[in-house]
Amino acid sequence: MKSNTSVICIAGLLALGVTPAIAQTQSDYPTRPLRLIVPYFPGGTPDLQGRALGEQLRTRLNQPVVIDNRPGANGSIGTGIVARAPADGYTLLIAPVGPWVVNAYLYKLPYDLRGDLAPVIQVSSVPAILAVSLGVPAHSVKDLIALARQKPGELNYASAGIGGFGHTSGALFCVMTGVNMTHIPHKGAVGVLTDLAGGHVQVSFNVSSSTLPFVKAGRVRALATTGKTRFEHLPDLPTIAETVPGYENLTWNGVGVPARTPAAVIERLNREIAAILKMPQMQETARVEAYTIVGGTPAELAAHLKSEHAKYARLIKEAGIKGVD
Repeated sequence: MKSNTSVICIAGLLALGVTPAIAQTQSDYPTRPLRLIVPYFPGGTPDLQGRALGEQLRTRLNQPVVIDNRPGANGSIGTGIVARAPADGYTLLIAPVGPWVVNAYLYKLPYDLRGDLAPVIQVSSVPAILAVSLGVPAHSVKDLIALARQKPGELNYASAGIGGFGHTSGALFCVMTGVNMTHIPHKGAVGVLTDLAGGHVQVSFNVSSSTLPFVKAGRVRALATTGKTRFEHLPDLPTIAETVPGYENLTWNGVGVPARTPAAVIERLNREIAAILKMPQMQETARVEAYTIVGGTPAELAAHLKSEHAKYARLIKEAGIKGVD
C-alpha cells in the first residue's frame, strides 16, 4: 500500500508538470551549497555586495554560498551561465543594469535577458560622480557644457567599457545637452580614474565608491552626481539635473535566478536577502561604500527592469551606441 501511495504521489506531481526532485527542492531547500555568480572581476561593487550577501546567506540558510567570478563581455558571460543553469535555486546572479538590461541591445546573446532570468530582489542603487581632470577649466556642469560646445569632439569621456554605466551616463549627458564628447572605453574603472587623474582623459562618470578616493585625495575634481536628487552620502555635491532638468542615470545591483525557478524558492531567497539588507552591518557597509540599499519584492524588481528596458532601448538608439560583435 505504501508503494502504491508513492506511485500515486509521483504521478500527481508529474501531472502538474513538477518533478519529484523539484518538489523536494521547494520543501527542503536548500540541501546543498549555493553558487552566486558575479559576472565581473573581484573587487568591484557587484563582487563586494555579493560577498557580503553570501556570508549572511550562509548563516541563514545553513549552507555554503560560493562566490564565482565570471567576467567578460560587460557581464554577459557570467549572466549566460545563470540563464542556462538548472532552475532549482542553487545558481544565483548578482549584477548591475548592464548584464540585466543594456546587453540585450548591444550583443548577440545566446540567451534571452527577458525570458531566461527571474528577478529575486534589488539590492542597491547608486549614482555616478561626474568628475573632470584637474587640467580641465570647468568647475560646474554649466562650465563643462560651455567648454564642450566650444570644442565639439575635442573633450573625451572615459568609461569602464562599451555599454557600461559610465558609457551610458556620458551618452545620456551628450544627448540631453546636445554636446559632442568622444567616448574612450577602458577595461575597468581603476584605469579610467588613473587616466583621469593623469590628465590622459578629461571627463568620467564613475560610481561613487571608485571615484570618491580620487576626489578626496585632490587628484580629480567632482562636478555633480547623476541622480535625480542629491545623493545622501554627498549632500553638498549638486546633481546634473540641477543644470540639465530631467537628467537621471543610476546603476544598481539585483539578484536573479534562472527562469522557471519554483516560486517558493524565489520567495524564500527574497525573504532572506530582504532581512539581510536590513541588518545594521549591511547598512553600515552601504554608508562606507556610498550606495543606497533598496530591497523590495520580485515584482518590484520586475517592474524596474521593464522601465529600464524602455529607457535604455531609447537611449542606445538616440546616442547611436554600438556593441562589439
